Amino acid sequence: MSKKDRDASYKFDTKLLHFGAEIDEGTGASSVPIYQASTFHHHDIFAPPVHDYSRSGNPTRQALEDYIALLEGGVRGFAYSSGMAAISSALMILSAGDHIIATEDVYGGSYRLLSTILTRMNIETTFVDMTDLDQVKAAYRSNTKAVFMETPSNPTLRITDVAGVTAWAQEKGLITLLDNTFMTPYYQRPIEQGVDIVLHSATKFLGGHSDVLAGLAVARTEAIANELKKLQNGLGTVLGAQESWLLMRGMKTLGARMAHSEQSAAKLAAWLTNRSDIDAVYYPGLMDHPGREIHESQSTGYGAVVSFDVGSGERAKQVLNAVKLPLVAVSLGAVESILSYPAMMSHAAMPQDFRLDRGITDGLLRFSVGLEDIDDLIADLDQALAANR
Repeated sequence: MSKKDRDASYKFDTKLLHFGAEIDEGTGASSVPIYQASTFHHHDIFAPPVHDYSRSGNPTRQALEDYIALLEGGVRGFAYSSGMAAISSALMILSAGDHIIATEDVYGGSYRLLSTILTRMNIETTFVDMTDLDQVKAAYRSNTKAVFMETPSNPTLRITDVAGVTAWAQEKGLITLLDNTFMTPYYQRPIEQGVDIVLHSATKFLGGHSDVLAGLAVARTEAIANELKKLQNGLGTVLGAQESWLLMRGMKTLGARMAHSEQSAAKLAAWLTNRSDIDAVYYPGLMDHPGREIHESQSTGYGAVVSFDVGSGERAKQVLNAVKLPLVAVSLGAVESILSYPAMMSHAAMPQDFRLDRGITDGLLRFSVGLEDIDDLIADLDQALAANR
């Protein structure tokens, strides 16, 4: 059995620590070296080295790219300077005149890219309720080339039937892309269901420590991988060596962090559901969550993000100013809990009427549950909610 095949045969938690580059072959170091170099010497001009210029390839970044490809089950991985750099670079696989079908309650940065930037290149997007496969099919045009999924969606955690959408897209010859930031490959591996390109804001759960900005993409086939490599090199949207090393360090503890945070998130969601002063709670693990059955068919867990509506924008802002434990900030997926306000943060770029139509109300808060004791987090949120009824 080859080393690559051996690594692929390990269970997921083992892969997180034994991913092929965990020991430096040259020195035996227990950490991937940081190759802080922009260029590489050609010892023999007739036999160029594997890496010649760090935009085109860097050994530290290569270790990370191989790492995420192993975890997602794809043929090749690619590392970018941010999650949006990964998404925008991947969508450059399209051409002027093409049409995209996208999740309607997509992350605000993705919405901005699709609705205000790609339109300047004559690439159009139709946003649909992707919980309804019939709506996806109805949006098809003769120039449709791609389907962009986000499941669970951000921040209302709506569920897309990945296998259903992908099977239809393959019949139509469409490229499928899926943002897997919330679930990570620990809970959800879309390539196994036929998705062509899996994307991550690795700044979030994969990095896990609020200290690195990064994006990742994984290709299902060599043909798509070759296109992504050409775009990554041509656009120069690459991740630096230092950030690549930080991300790999964070990814080693992904399993332990996700398992702990999911248990806490489930307890938080149940507690919020039992309160009379909360208008709605969104969490795939709740028994009455729409799409729970589909989610369980394509994921092995429910994640660490809980969204809830406190009733009004005024109360939401008061609660944000009253909590003491979570960071009140943009982002999610860190060791420390983060409480966000989508209307003014992640989805500020989305027009208000569009946002409200998709359930992203002025009273909606998004809680990314970290590693604190959940009883302390609940007690803190309880005092913030009680003081602002």
